[in-house]
Amino acid sequence: MPSKKTKKAKKPVKFKTITFKVTARQKRSLMNFCRSRRTTPTKLIKKAIRPMLENYGGLKKSAVQQVAVNQLELF
Repeated sequence: MPSKKTKKAKKPVKFKTITFKVTARQKRSLMNFCRSRRTTPTKLIKKAIRPMLENYGGLKKSAVQQVAVNQLELF
């Protein structure tokens, strides 16, 4: 008789809420764009920022402050 393998329970995904403000004109523009592409504003925004967020999940903040290129080194 074949043995049954038990499946591991999936770890639930944690979601965090982020809010930001847009002007009335930007909102109207966003809604018109989404309507024409048959998508939702949430999907559009997530798709737009995904490339910027994917590679930085495990990045640790460095203790050294970065100096701007046009600043003089005095010490």
